[in-house]
Amino acid sequence: MAIPKVDELMLPLLLLAGDDKEHVLRDLVGTLANQFHLTEDERKTLLPSGQSVLNNRVGWARTFLIKAGLMEAPRRGVIRITPRGKELLKENHPFIDVNFLKQRSPEFLEWCKECGRRSKNRREATPAEPPILTTEHTPEEALDAAYQELRGTLADDLLKRVHDCDPTFFERLVIELLVKMGYGGSRQDAGTHLGKSGDGGIDGIINEDRLGLDVVYIQAKRWQNDVGSRDVRDFVGALEGKRATKGVFITTASYTRDALAYASQLTTKKVVLIDGERLANLMIDFDIGVSIVSSYDIKRIDSDYFEED
Repeated sequence: MAIPKVDELMLPLLLLAGDDKEHVLRDLVGTLANQFHLTEDERKTLLPSGQSVLNNRVGWARTFLIKAGLMEAPRRGVIRITPRGKELLKENHPFIDVNFLKQRSPEFLEWCKECGRRSKNRREATPAEPPILTTEHTPEEALDAAYQELRGTLADDLLKRVHDCDPTFFERLVIELLVKMGYGGSRQDAGTHLGKSGDGGIDGIINEDRLGLDVVYIQAKRWQNDVGSRDVRDFVGALEGKRATKGVFITTASYTRDALAYASQLTTKKVVLIDGERLANLMIDFDIGVSIVSSYDIKRIDSDYFEED
């Protein structure tokens, strides 16, 4: 089954703590994973920050229960049910979610309102429900989703601009990207090679490393139509004519399934196919044609700082 949402974890987490003992939260995460019959892949699913998705959601379920007075944290990484939490379990409720906690806990309701006020101040508008408290996604997941949406839109816009540029500009773009990725030594070194061979299906040559111990042959095509296996085969034939073993085929379009299959089956040569989508994402990763508008640092409490010797 899918990794449970925050609201699906709150009651099971409270039930596990219902024995009135102190529990290490990390141990309960494993127990919850077993209860929900999660696969190894689901247990290992990570957020872009590197944190486990399951750990993140259990952590927020813990936060909600603590804010509602149903659970407490006597020390780092440890939780314990409160008397109010034990009384709630006696009522045998089938489910606990944010609306339930708002109705049962004045302090949780006040915390929700405070989150809403902070959100209003930041956004200059009052959302129907602060994203932190929807339990559909944790704040980290919501932030990642927004980032991926912005990145996807940027990649689409970049690819359109690349399609509209002339071939000479595209050639310079490829030079800039490869140098930023660590190939070709300096831009001057790369520029003296790329775009000057122009024979046998080769558009350029660039050093694989700064010392020039090996070279990579380039095919760069600003195309609209998909690149087929014949085009890739011609490029491989050109590599054979140069006694070369490494090549990169860069296009603003896509590759057909046959082209991808052909490249993957090569044994004596290594040919990397970069389509338009990957090209745009590489441009974003290596700051080609883009600039940073704003950035955010996500920080956590450094518990070691507050521990006394």
